[in-house]
Amino acid sequence: QVQLVESGGGLVQAGGSLRLSCAASGRTFSSYGMGWFRRAPGKEREFVAAASATGRTTSYADSVKGRFTISRDNAKNTVYLQMNSLKLEDTAVYYCAARTRATVGTDGREFGYWGQGTQVTVSS
Repeated sequence: QVQLVESGGGLVQAGGSLRLSCAASGRTFSSYGMGWFRRAPGKEREFVAAASATGRTTSYADSVKGRFTISRDNAKNTVYLQMNSLKLEDTAVYYCAARTRATVGTDGREFGYWGQGTQVTVSS
């Protein structure tokens, strides 16, 4: 069983930066692939970024490529999402997710553990 707790969301102006953190419980964090997803008001949940268990392999949605960076610190059981050059359309609730496979995953259905989400609001 893995419990995930996100933090770091908030209100930021367009062009600004935020770093989200996701703290995981359990001894198997280092063997799990991790991902970040988001759900904007009135829209479906969408993939944002993912990292393999080691963190050496990552994947990004086209909409955030070059602006967001996913990383993880397995010693701290934590995965991060550094978000730079934020745009109004990045406003959403951001969710951290874990899957029991070590490889990168981009389909939310492959993730069995989810955090409660953290709100990110980008203002003009």
